[in-house]
Amino acid sequence: MTDGPGRVVVVGGGLAGLTAALASADGGADVTLLEARPRLGGAVFSFRREGITVDNGQHVFLRCCTAYRGFLHRIGSTSLTTLQPRLDIPVLEPGGRTGSIRRGRLPAPLHLTPTLLRYPFLDVADRLRVGRAARALARLNPGDPTLDERTFGTWLRASGQSETAIEALWDVFALPALNLPAEEASLALATKVFQTGLLHRRDAADIGSATAPLGTVHGDAAHRALTAAGAEIRLRSAAGSITLRPDGGLVVAAENAELHADAVVVAVPHDRVPALIPSGALADPHRLLGLGSSPIVNVHVVYDRAVTDLPFAAGLRTPVQWVFDRTVSSGLDRGQYLAISVSGADREIDRPTDELRATFLPALEQMFPRARAARVESFFVTRERAATFRQAPGTAALRPGALTAIPGLFLAGAYTDTGWPATMEGAVRSGLTAARYVAGFLQGTRSAAVVAA
Repeated sequence: MTDGPGRVVVVGGGLAGLTAALASADGGADVTLLEARPRLGGAVFSFRREGITVDNGQHVFLRCCTAYRGFLHRIGSTSLTTLQPRLDIPVLEPGGRTGSIRRGRLPAPLHLTPTLLRYPFLDVADRLRVGRAARALARLNPGDPTLDERTFGTWLRASGQSETAIEALWDVFALPALNLPAEEASLALATKVFQTGLLHRRDAADIGSATAPLGTVHGDAAHRALTAAGAEIRLRSAAGSITLRPDGGLVVAAENAELHADAVVVAVPHDRVPALIPSGALADPHRLLGLGSSPIVNVHVVYDRAVTDLPFAAGLRTPVQWVFDRTVSSGLDRGQYLAISVSGADREIDRPTDELRATFLPALEQMFPRARAARVESFFVTRERAATFRQAPGTAALRPGALTAIPGLFLAGAYTDTGWPATMEGAVRSGLTAARYVAGFLQGTRSAAVVAA
């Protein structure tokens, strides 16, 4: 290693890579960030279509997402988001029956008792059984490997939950958080979601979202923050391979250049990692492919007038799982733009747009009667085939930590073993962990050099 602050290359400009790069630059390292695309932000981005700015997905966060909120603060984007003062989720059923999930003022988990008692989609017996299951769930250890051997749905049924309760309550949270329904999702990850978000702190599940385009909130702001911190950003620069130098340093091949580094953070999707890292970095890198993927489909509808006053809502017994009003953030100056988020979208991912239109427009009219008199000015679909890894039983053992067997080479990404599901919070936490290892490695190398001298 040469004298100086230490040269760090971060491969990948998603939230994990941005966090790792910024934390390393803040720590004094000489950082170069490589991103294959012409923008930063990874899976959190925006694009222009038909005169409006469209987000690729409806990425919300919770008050308990402290690392992600810290990242927003660091890049100066907190003012471009909003956070509920108190959890309040409208739940709509076709035909006009409505309910809500909101927290009260009692300490957790009693803060949800009033809403449970009034929740119209469950009968008295279901409400009592939900309360008992919530208490049992709060006592589980999400780190227990045996929990990752079962699905959340299996545990719920064994805990006395009816199919109605699973659909009307548990999956309202589990499906968007885990990108799989309870029937398929890992019990270990579901335990983490419900304990951290709903059962241990009263205010943890207050919902936050962006009030500006995701590209503005994340990629643009992070670009400015990294530049101000002295980092070099190379867009349209895909890394081809990472090799070892004889002296133990690392070389990253990228777009007609070789970057020599003391430390490298690989922050790319898990299926790209095996072809990128050197042999021996992981015992069996191809095990990462076993994490699989789970898709998300977003359905975008622009009406000629407002059809709802709600900023967002969850749907019950309808194809519309969650719907968000994105009118203001898109820049639309008339009418209303609604975006539907469909998680765990295995059935929808390959359906033609015309079929999705025939499904979702009538569903929106059933949820929002005012839509029946409105004209649809635009309808389009965006598809994220590999939105997350498939958070099913057995994945805990496949998620690697940040460390590899090669000194100075670290991994980051929501797929790594963060203890969190594949969320923006998990991605940021993985970047922070990798940056801490980078800092420790660089400091340790410097100390060794001093001793050797």
